Amino acid sequence: MQKSHFVLSFIRVLVGVCALALAGCVGNPAQENVLETSVPVSECPSCPACPDCPACPEPTTPVATGVASEAPPRLQAAAWKDLPGWQTDRMGEAWSAFLLSCDNWNSCRKAGATETCAKLQGDQDSWQEVCDKAKSVKGGHDEVRRFFEAEFLPYALSAENGQNEGLITGYYEPLIKGSRQRNAHSNIPVLGVPPDMLTIDLGELYPDLKHRRLRGRLDGNRVVPYWSRAEIESGTDGQWPGKPFLWVADQIEFFFLQIQGSGRVELPNGSYVRIGYADQNGHPYRSIGRVLIERGDLKAEEASMQGIQAWGRKNPGRLRALLDENPSYVFFREMADVDHADADRGPVGALGVPLTAGRSIAVDPRYVTMGAPVWLATTYPNSQEPLNRLVLAQDTGGAIKGGVRADFFWGFGDKAGQQAGRMKQKGRMWLILPRASSP
Repeated sequence: MQKSHFVLSFIRVLVGVCALALAGCVGNPAQENVLETSVPVSECPSCPACPDCPACPEPTTPVATGVASEAPPRLQAAAWKDLPGWQTDRMGEAWSAFLLSCDNWNSCRKAGATETCAKLQGDQDSWQEVCDKAKSVKGGHDEVRRFFEAEFLPYALSAENGQNEGLITGYYEPLIKGSRQRNAHSNIPVLGVPPDMLTIDLGELYPDLKHRRLRGRLDGNRVVPYWSRAEIESGTDGQWPGKPFLWVADQIEFFFLQIQGSGRVELPNGSYVRIGYADQNGHPYRSIGRVLIERGDLKAEEASMQGIQAWGRKNPGRLRALLDENPSYVFFREMADVDHADADRGPVGALGVPLTAGRSIAVDPRYVTMGAPVWLATTYPNSQEPLNRLVLAQDTGGAIKGGVRADFFWGFGDKAGQQAGRMKQKGRMWLILPRASSP
């Protein structure tokens, strides 16, 4: 769609719900489910503050002489030899994750069109064909490599600005202590989705706004933004917007579990409960690490997850105010109980299948086909050691925005958390699609 048409469509929707757009006429892209557009604020100089947001005049984009106005292609055909480390990856380790993507496709195909099924985008017949052929592959490293070379083609991903290198971060599944009943040790509530929170799916009205959702609540007959983190956590007994179903012991550990999106809670009897992302309050994510850097409380190299946790434990009286700087708040749902020995089976990602440690990534589904294989070329955290391997796009994340952007799933526990907390590397990505598919 032309940029100007996008703006007009956006404004038509925004007239009804612009009280939810927390940054005036143009949304903030910082967090999942927060409206994002590529239209600069300067192109809408006459827009007053919401809710009285009028239709803006159709913008024009100046084009420099001799410069093409079209954005560079986000997919560029490549050869297998272009993929660093393609011949040396222990590719069989990714095979079970690939089969999970196929299982997702086969399940939703039998059940009919569903939201999960729709996430496996692209030519559905071509995906079905390659998944059927995969049944005869035993899963050895060389056999898997030959299968992909025969049935797929690689495409280099680039960002909207034409850059083919982007940011690769890491995430993991944490373990924290808690209880099903509130007690003196475990007194921080884990809240389910509030019954009064409204979800407005903009993609149902305008396909160009797919994956765009707004959150809000009713105040009389007005739709207003949902409660912020500070407002939610200021509630006392019985006054939280959602119903607590677990209680945890450590405030900053729970904060980082919200950032990860899922985790395990160890109960007093030694059993484990897995909790997973259920929804989010619609407010933009703000990095508390950046807040600490701007205040001079931490240096940039100290603002890892571990560094922030250490600061919080040294400054307990200032911790609550720091956490409130991030207005985003995640609500959870209880998953199946797990045993400690079940560490290899990851939480269920956005695709609806369990994540595989070291072989699953979170991506921006606007640019990367959900469920598809991806070749990732990056480095290990805080090093120049190559990390080149076949991974599967099986999750999404609030801060994962753009064509060359991924969150690498390290797995479960403290060791995985140490790697994830330090990972902020540059990297390249190749989307791997069936030969019969039209990219």
